[in-house]
Amino acid sequence: MKTFRLLLILLTAALCGPRTLAASAPADAQADTTLFALLDLTRPGLERVAERHAAGDDRAAAEALLDYYRTRQGVRFPDVDLGHVVLPDEERRWADEGLEHRFFVHAGYQPSYFYGEDIDWQLWPVRDNELRWQLHRMKWWVPMGKAYRLTGDERYAAEWCAQYTDWMRKNPLTAYDEREVRSWTEADNVYFAWRPLEVSDRLEFQIHQFLYFLPAEAFDADFLLRFLENYHRHAVHITRHFSEKGNHLLFQAQRLIFAGVFFPEFREAAAWRATGVEILNREIRKQVYDDGMQFELDPHYHLESINIFFKALQLMDANGYRGDFPAEYLATVERMIRIHIECLFPDCTTPLFSDNRQQGKEVLTACYRAWAEVFPDNPVIRRLATEGREGALPDHLSQAFRTSGFYVLRNGWDAEATVMILKAGPQGFWHCQPDNGTFELWSRGRQFFPDSGSYVYGGDKEVQALRDWFRQTQVHNTLTLDDRNLARTDSHCTAWSTEGTSDRLTVENPSYEGLTHRRTVWFVDRRFFVLLDEAAGDAAGEVALHYNLLECDPAEDAAACRVETRFGDGNDLTMQVFGAQKVKMERREGWVSRTYRQRNPRPAYAFTARKQPGKRVRFATVLLTGADAGAKVRVKFRGADTLRLEIDGKNYELKY
Repeated sequence: MKTFRLLLILLTAALCGPRTLAASAPADAQADTTLFALLDLTRPGLERVAERHAAGDDRAAAEALLDYYRTRQGVRFPDVDLGHVVLPDEERRWADEGLEHRFFVHAGYQPSYFYGEDIDWQLWPVRDNELRWQLHRMKWWVPMGKAYRLTGDERYAAEWCAQYTDWMRKNPLTAYDEREVRSWTEADNVYFAWRPLEVSDRLEFQIHQFLYFLPAEAFDADFLLRFLENYHRHAVHITRHFSEKGNHLLFQAQRLIFAGVFFPEFREAAAWRATGVEILNREIRKQVYDDGMQFELDPHYHLESINIFFKALQLMDANGYRGDFPAEYLATVERMIRIHIECLFPDCTTPLFSDNRQQGKEVLTACYRAWAEVFPDNPVIRRLATEGREGALPDHLSQAFRTSGFYVLRNGWDAEATVMILKAGPQGFWHCQPDNGTFELWSRGRQFFPDSGSYVYGGDKEVQALRDWFRQTQVHNTLTLDDRNLARTDSHCTAWSTEGTSDRLTVENPSYEGLTHRRTVWFVDRRFFVLLDEAAGDAAGEVALHYNLLECDPAEDAAACRVETRFGDGNDLTMQVFGAQKVKMERREGWVSRTYRQRNPRPAYAFTARKQPGKRVRFATVLLTGADAGAKVRVKFRGADTLRLEIDGKNYELKY
């Protein structure tokens, strides 16, 4: 295998070499078609490079350029600390497997697939688009770089150079027009290898690789020219193929800034920076609502968007490009951070709304520490950054973010708190699911109603069917007509009150033609929840109120429409549903996915009633946790606007 790889390196060097390395005619005798034409050789530090190139000795110019980069000062990249390289065991495994061409492409597909001794960059073991796209992000290359830096083992560097040039040879940038893609399952390879999101990913992480591998023997002058020419091709491709909107566009703009800041030697570097800055300044106004939420209404992509805007600002500031982002930009980033914090449960998890997935606390803490450096006067950020040692808690409890439709009802911020987060807002972008009105309920360390998650994104018919299952309205904690997905999403808040000892929220959505869903939530005594769901309008059919619990084996009483968890640790849930009309309780298929391609079965229920044209269907749900769980509950509908509750002999009257 070593002989094979040596031959591969020599072959790729021949086929993918720089525009020229041989001694050539003086630069003024003919059009300059070398890599050096892409560089501003008048920059300080490049004098030797310019002199040798002008003399026609491009091999010596390349050696001088390599010396320049190995000793370059003044360009900072905060995400890489060469004095403190950390390689977790998992990343070390990716690096070592990468040596044998078992590539870590996606956490959802483990163990990693073998891509052949002669690497097959078009291998598609499972027809999940993410598995094909993310192969071209080469996630194992940065761990290989870290392993090289920590061990000095030249095998990592030699293999990276070989794989890098092999990829260049087998994935040329040919004619590219994504409008030609009718189906990703039939698309040409160029649309996977050169999709702008993957290209932007490589723009960012090839900076990491450059820094880690630069001292290596395999990273010689020949390879440097190939690397720089390929990197330049990536940046130019982005400028010609920006996405229309969404987080893809944000990533592309941010990483174009990275290219322009880290490689100021390119003639277009200033233009790349200016273009990226212009897009981010424009899009932060378009994509971020006035309450701070990013318009995809997905907690994961909201966090990603914060870090896109933040890291662009951080990198520009670290390299002396001050003033490119106005004060309004910084204030918007801080608002985005605020709504992220407000939508945290006390264990630092966020709701699995839309395409969100579970994040490790260490990942979030690293974000908080970085944010605290830019916002040192924000005590709430500082508290999260220091894990409670410094800073302060927010000075309030429940909060309504009406524009984006995120509502938080809480009685505290610590581990003993009870928190409900409900989502009911405008139509979201691609990652947002038809889930308006859904919620999660966390109490004393237990998430009783996790949203379903997404499981997968898309691919062939089989993979798409899996995604479609997790997107169904009926697998969220909300209401449907005939089990159909919502036809329209345009929720509005009609009541919000946190006065006195109880909180109240009412949201309304025109969910289907002829049917409006109104959901009212009371956080009674900030101790337990009562939900009133009303379906009104001319539509007829079966109305179902859906609830999806965490993984457990609950006690069920279908006749009483009552479900009780049985953890037996003093932290249980009682759920009971009442109707102004006859209600039937059904057990349904239930799954929850907290990470990609991972899912667990869980109990799910539908409480159904027949709706006649022009008639209103009403459900009242009581949710009791902690010491209240197990209590005897009675509910009566009084007139058109009153609920009367009796819980263990104590009476409550709720107006709506």
